[in-house]
Amino acid sequence: MTPARGGARVELAGWGWRHSGRSRWSLRGVDLLIEPGERVLLLGASGAGKSTLLHAMAGLTGESGAVSGDEEGRLRIDGGPAAASRGGVALVSQDPETQLVMARSGDDAAFGPENLGLERAEIWARVREALEEVGFGYGPDRPTAALSGGEKQRLVLAGALAMRPRLLLLDEPTANLDRAGAARVRRVLEHLLRSSEATMVLVEHRVAEVVGDAANADEAGEAVADLVDRVVVVEPGAGVVADGEPAAVFAGHGRSLADQGVWVPGREPRPSVRPGAAGPAVIEAAGCTARAPGGIGLLGAPGAPVLHGVDAAVHPGTATALTGPNGAGKSTLLGLLAGLDAPQDGTVAPRGRLAGVSTRPLAKWPARRLARHVGTVFQHAEDQFVTGSVRDELAFAPRRAGLSEGETRRRVDELLERLRLTGLADVHPFTLSGGEKRRLSVATALSSGASHAPDVLLLDEPTFGQDTRTWRELVELLSELRADGRAVVTATHDAALLRCFTDVEIGLSGGYARPPAARSEAGAALLADRPPSARSRERSGSGPDGRNDADGAHRSPPGADADRCGERGRRRVSGRGEGERR
Repeated sequence: MTPARGGARVELAGWGWRHSGRSRWSLRGVDLLIEPGERVLLLGASGAGKSTLLHAMAGLTGESGAVSGDEEGRLRIDGGPAAASRGGVALVSQDPETQLVMARSGDDAAFGPENLGLERAEIWARVREALEEVGFGYGPDRPTAALSGGEKQRLVLAGALAMRPRLLLLDEPTANLDRAGAARVRRVLEHLLRSSEATMVLVEHRVAEVVGDAANADEAGEAVADLVDRVVVVEPGAGVVADGEPAAVFAGHGRSLADQGVWVPGREPRPSVRPGAAGPAVIEAAGCTARAPGGIGLLGAPGAPVLHGVDAAVHPGTATALTGPNGAGKSTLLGLLAGLDAPQDGTVAPRGRLAGVSTRPLAKWPARRLARHVGTVFQHAEDQFVTGSVRDELAFAPRRAGLSEGETRRRVDELLERLRLTGLADVHPFTLSGGEKRRLSVATALSSGASHAPDVLLLDEPTFGQDTRTWRELVELLSELRADGRAVVTATHDAALLRCFTDVEIGLSGGYARPPAARSEAGAALLADRPPSARSRERSGSGPDGRNDADGAHRSPPGADADRCGERGRRRVSGRGEGERR
């Protein structure tokens, strides 16, 4: 990647921002000076205003910006207004979906350079180089609609790098990437920043992945990229509370940062999780094949296969994780198991107590019936918001379930408190930060309480964008659901979630599924009790095999990780009987 034109200088003095319709300030009294070429890690609890600060540096706030609200103080990029520096500033936002503007991947990556007025040959040379650098696995004609969440994140990052910015603003740029892909992106950024003089401001919850320290190796034991040379910590509604070299900040403020929810190395959360009692399968997928969306236009080529003859079973009282590299088919399989899509070949059928409701394939269930028994939390949180406030969003499901107003209020207030959304109860869900939207989307699926929860809950990256406090609360809420006999299925790259809250892991790679692997004692017992025909069918499958996870992580023996996540509890809670109706 050709070096940038030197780094930008960022200066904030007494700066503050309050979003339209909010009574509280996101940030206030921010005094911060970032010199050209510095690499800054911006930390703070979920909702502390980190994304807001990046948007302001990108020139998206203020009178001429896309984000409306009240501003005070001064923010300057190279001595001028941030909006005047947009051509030299590139932002990779928390949600890549919001930054895709073109139907073809190459056109999307070229959008920024085109707006800089570059020659066509230069534009496409930059695009090809950037796509290769970030490990984008397709050509420029790949439809953006056919990309997974992680692939979209790579594409947006490629578009930012193709601009050769002087100020690079990154909001959790690897959150949706598999481990190998995230490591590759960090190496690309490290090389880019070393060879250029670009200034970088990075928001990243998992601190150990970006602070290069011999003590901070990844799970494979490899040293992580040394991406930052400075750490700045902000507090909600306030300004900068810590600023300095990483080692000094963590030594002097490590405990207080951990108390605020920052992912401080060595101070990871330890949730209290409760096991469930596994029961007979309630959903079974057999020989499922699925394709990506086809090419653009009437003559577009059919989409490439995403899944190849995949089998999967979902059991009550268990937590099943779908893992694997970006584009492996995790979200596609999740949608099939949820009954939201039908496989091209194969079947997804109800079993056990769900078969007592209807024996039709799940994709043919009426929407109301499906929503009553199978709940889904989408990767893109906005897809499931239906009301105008956080409080109403949480009250929607309890009211539909027939709960009294008193019980509805109790459930809503409890979730608002547990997930730290109380101060946002009256704001529109679309104005929340990425982490807040994710918490709300999960909470809406749990708001009716365990007795009215769906039999199966499927979640796509449920812990995305969370600080340690909200991460722990989400895991414990899902644990309560599992202990009550519900089935929980997650598509995830979160290694901590796999350690703490997974009974069975289904690894996907290249559209094939590996045989299920046990991640807990309950998972081992469940897999051992499967019919011999199911086990032999999996062993003879045509997909790749091996002892490693689909994204390269080595599997631990059943139960080996139990004491790394706090007290799991020993009380087993049985699920509802096969014939019991709710």
